[in-house]
Amino acid sequence: MEQEAETARGAPATLWDRTRQLASREILETALRLFTEQGYDETTIAQIAREAGVSQRTLFRYFGTKEDLLGGNQDRFGQVLTGAISELPSEVGVWDALRAGVAAVLALHDSRGQALERFRLLHNTASLRAGWLEKRLRFQDDLLPLIEARMDAATGSVDAKARAVIATAFACLDAASMTWVGNDGKGDIMDLYDECLAAVRG
Repeated sequence: MEQEAETARGAPATLWDRTRQLASREILETALRLFTEQGYDETTIAQIAREAGVSQRTLFRYFGTKEDLLGGNQDRFGQVLTGAISELPSEVGVWDALRAGVAAVLALHDSRGQALERFRLLHNTASLRAGWLEKRLRFQDDLLPLIEARMDAATGSVDAKARAVIATAFACLDAASMTWVGNDGKGDIMDLYDECLAAVRG
């Protein structure tokens, strides 16, 4: 989850903003520790709040759902993904644009260690995998017009090609993150993503 040094208006963060950021980070770190030690499904909101030293009401002011406690609001990932691609020059191709989006999302993690634990929980917890699949399909729909705009309409169905390219990028991210977790975080996840994509594209 990224640290926001400034407010949305571009002004320096106030003491209140910094206090909220610190509290949010502490709650996230507590939740991730408990999820790792006990399991995601076995850890309760009440326990996280108690360990973090806040009330459940306060916790829910920062995080809307238990799933958000895994690493911040998942909708933020979708916003960063589409935002990173939207900001690229039009001449950047679809594969490079999607790679830039994936890299931007991965950069949201506070540290390599936290990224590893979050991916490990995601891939080893059925309820989290189901939720990720649902969000991933929504993210793919959000990306569709951005990728279509970078494709040549003269070579066939842009809609079908764009959907295939986006789905391939997400599948390669899944394969890379699963391999990275299986290797206990050795290597670079973006290098693995590139290897997976190269294998698919031949």
